[in-house]
Amino acid sequence: MIMSATSSISAARGPSRVEFIILIAALMALNALAIDVMLPALPYMGEALGVANENERQLVVGVYMLGFGIAQLFFGPLTDRFGRRAPLLAGLAVYLICAFAATFAPSFGALLALRFVQGLGAAGTRVIAVAVVRDRFSGREMAEVMSLTFMIFMAIPILAPGIGQVILLTGPWHYIFIFMAGLALAISIWAFLRLPETLSEENRRPLSLKSIADGFRIVVTNRQALFYGLGGTFLFGAMFGFISASQQIFVELYGLGPWFPVAFAGMAGAIAVAQFINSRIVKTFGMRRISHAAILIYISAAAILLVLALMGPVPFVVFFGLLVIVQWMFGWAASNMNSLSMEPLGKVAGTAASVFGFTQTVGGALIGTYIGQHYDGTLVPNAAGYTVMGVLVLCCILIAEKGRLFGVSPEYQTAAKPAGR
Repeated sequence: MIMSATSSISAARGPSRVEFIILIAALMALNALAIDVMLPALPYMGEALGVANENERQLVVGVYMLGFGIAQLFFGPLTDRFGRRAPLLAGLAVYLICAFAATFAPSFGALLALRFVQGLGAAGTRVIAVAVVRDRFSGREMAEVMSLTFMIFMAIPILAPGIGQVILLTGPWHYIFIFMAGLALAISIWAFLRLPETLSEENRRPLSLKSIADGFRIVVTNRQALFYGLGGTFLFGAMFGFISASQQIFVELYGLGPWFPVAFAGMAGAIAVAQFINSRIVKTFGMRRISHAAILIYISAAAILLVLALMGPVPFVVFFGLLVIVQWMFGWAASNMNSLSMEPLGKVAGTAASVFGFTQTVGGALIGTYIGQHYDGTLVPNAAGYTVMGVLVLCCILIAEKGRLFGVSPEYQTAAKPAGR
């Protein structure tokens, strides 16, 4: 009764559109923070906990992503049954507790275990944030809201490495986890007070094996949803591969040292600007036209980088210029493809978000870890990862669209026809 009353009060005093977008972005940003704020501290963690292998230190990111991805399969059916608020708040509590406990990790193994469980809790933020957006919006309006959400969300990758660097100047790497726990507490309170329940009682699905199986069947048998979601997996795989090795590439290969956060911010900033522009143009050009064009440019820029890397050392200016193009196109492709995968699945939004979250996170983390572990002091592994993953994304789009590119949604084709035709 108390929880119901609280939910009703929260719904009555729900956030404005602007606050809603910022809150959803903040929830999603907790996941990005748990990844990117770690990057400057990886050498210090490895040294303190006796990990000499530099590639092995990347597991601080990899195991978190693994837990984050696996738990999404469970959060989807839970949120379709119990609503959005309760599972979200439970996941936030797990995230917060593990972040604080990590400050006392006695060994690298214990730290990895806590990071894995922290990822389990964080899964709720991804699944429920996407489901809540789908509950409230659809079509190109959903794509616009998702782009604005991702634009704000991308402020964390821009700022997080710099924040981590500043924290390291004030104390040991343990302080990073204290900062993470404090921010999680603040956002949890905000969500508790201001995020209303968006799933009505009549739209909730029973938590039974048959119902869960039916929900997953609806998701995996929809060609458009399945292959756009799978394409997102390959996109995120290439991205995670670069993030895993970014500290080594910027600091060791190019010798940027303390300027690493600035370079990383520039890379993330390209995605944020791309998301903002997408939010302005998606209603005019549509999700398909923008994402399809973006993938073709993405593949071209990645292939050029691969050829140059195979020929020898790539000047930093050339590398960074091509990287910005790739990241910009990632920004245009990822949000629109995510919206296209969710568009036909409004009745099972929670389950759909969990399936795509699982495949994109676990699949992306495994692909990214594989790419990152092959870092050899050159750009070849990452450039190859971008190129190969881009081609696989294009294949997924062609399957989803039955071999056609640059189409529009059926409802917009219908709306564009003169009356009586």
